[in-house]
Amino acid sequence: MTHVNIAPRKLFFILFLLVLPVVIKAEQKELEEQLRKVIANKKAQIGIAVIINSKDTITINNDARYPMMSVFKLHQALAVADYCEKKGLSFDTPIYIRKADLKTDTYSPLRDLYPDGEISLPIKELLEYTLHLSDNNACDILFQQTGGTEATDHYIRSNLGMRHFAIKATEDEMHQDKNKCYQNWSTPLETARIIELLLNVRLFDDEYQGFIKTTMMSCETGKDRLARPLQGNKAIIGHKTGTGDRNNKGQIIGMNDVGFVYLPDGQSYTIAVFIKDSEESEAATARIIADISKTVYRHVTNNSHE
Repeated sequence: MTHVNIAPRKLFFILFLLVLPVVIKAEQKELEEQLRKVIANKKAQIGIAVIINSKDTITINNDARYPMMSVFKLHQALAVADYCEKKGLSFDTPIYIRKADLKTDTYSPLRDLYPDGEISLPIKELLEYTLHLSDNNACDILFQQTGGTEATDHYIRSNLGMRHFAIKATEDEMHQDKNKCYQNWSTPLETARIIELLLNVRLFDDEYQGFIKTTMMSCETGKDRLARPLQGNKAIIGHKTGTGDRNNKGQIIGMNDVGFVYLPDGQSYTIAVFIKDSEESEAATARIIADISKTVYRHVTNNSHE
């Protein structure tokens, strides 16, 4: 399918994102102060980025490098879509999965369902496993088929113009060496900018792009994080989580949630929360993300008629 006048619009929006100011309007300053209160005295390094209605931008502790953990499966999904479009492949294209591809010492609903492998599944089903269930084996199978972590890093860097991130290690490599978790990193704002591109710029045909967005909206992981305070209020959320093991100091390497929220009144916002080296419990760390989400939601809805 021919893309007409897409490149200039895409370039304009990327440039717009790269120069997004950290807004200091009174109501945005108020939200920043509220968020700082939420994260005060927590035993963790916490980074936040919020982009409201694709313009008003707030960041907190955005200068650090936060381990993405499985958040990088969103980046991978975009690179897979670009790969498929350039190769003329549908998301229905099957991929053969060997038993050796299904590592036994990692989180993998795919392996649990097909323990013996030797099956073919369409690309879109593997993406559902990675985005919907955060399956580690499905992630590494897709890396094998589409050029590895290098290809994903290159796509995000070269095609989307992002710089404040890196994707270097597969899920299996991170599992074998926890220190490699820190090699896959991002600032909160950089990931929020990527989500803004997914929502607002035609990166590839809607067969791919629409699928990624809708699959994020059916995410099954991290319901105690960004999604928790939005339950029952008619907001629509699409998100991707990331969760790490504990490092040698006993800290949670990373617990993250990033996504977008559509409100019934037509407003929307993108939010990225990264928590690094948390000394809190898993439940308390997830609660920090939920409290941040609640604070942002209340701010946006309370200011909807100003």
